[in-house]
Amino acid sequence: MPRTVWSGAISFGLVTVPINVQSATEDHSVRFHQYHLEDMSRVRVRKYCEIEDREVSTLEIGKGYEVSPGNVIAISDDDLAGLPLPTARAIEIQAFVPLDSIDPIRIGEGYYLQAHGSVAAKPYKLLVKALGRSSKVAVAKFAWSGRERLGLVRVRGDALVLHAMRWDDEIRDPADLGLPAADLTGDEIDRALALVDGEDH
Repeated sequence: MPRTVWSGAISFGLVTVPINVQSATEDHSVRFHQYHLEDMSRVRVRKYCEIEDREVSTLEIGKGYEVSPGNVIAISDDDLAGLPLPTARAIEIQAFVPLDSIDPIRIGEGYYLQAHGSVAAKPYKLLVKALGRSSKVAVAKFAWSGRERLGLVRVRGDALVLHAMRWDDEIRDPADLGLPAADLTGDEIDRALALVDGEDH
């Protein structure tokens, strides 16, 4: 059974639907550990304090933000939880747009939105049907891990799926790649198009 990542609500217009957010994917990758080849003992990463020149335990480690070189401010989980994020535990739909208007490079991992309780069943299904018939997706804002995120809500089967999306400033400009210039003839382009269309094997 999938684990609920968090519970909250999705809202559109005057309608609010209680939901559970669950992972929509599973990772079946083979995991390897690092071993010392001479005696096959496990090699582990140790957390080390540079100033005290000693290994530290997990209980001694916290988060921090470096304001300037050497000037670090400690940030606790309580600090993050207390941030005034308007979308905390809520997915607020901002607009409905055609899916092909969104660059796929912006779309991240998917999570199923499960209607929470019998009272949520009807408005949940209403949103599923409306999105399905309109062939549109919803662009939404939500808070996760202490920061406001951009999201995309779409229909898959009879379920809603939330995808985290990247903000504009998180997408690198392809011009930064410094791609080399190349001259192409019309015939070369036509042959490439034929391959794409499956006309040439």
